[in-house]
Amino acid sequence: AKLLYDYLDQSDFYTTTVRKEDRSLMNVTFRSPSAELDALFAKESAAAGMSNLKGHRAVGGMRASIYNAMPLEGVQT
Repeated sequence: AKLLYDYLDQSDFYTTTVRKEDRSLMNVTFRSPSAELDALFAKESAAAGMSNLKGHRAVGGMRASIYNAMPLEGVQT
């Protein structure tokens, strides 16, 4: 989770709205600058073999679920 949060925190493109002290270690949520780009991200990431990155239907954005079975290489991708 730290690897992904560190990337998001330094990004000028992606943002996360969860305060650092409230962040989940299992579900990392983030957004691009627009809902259209979020949808494109979800579509292109699925085409690249990364599944279920689309955020919750009521909240939008993206959600990376990185439970114990997620290898480091998956987070790096």
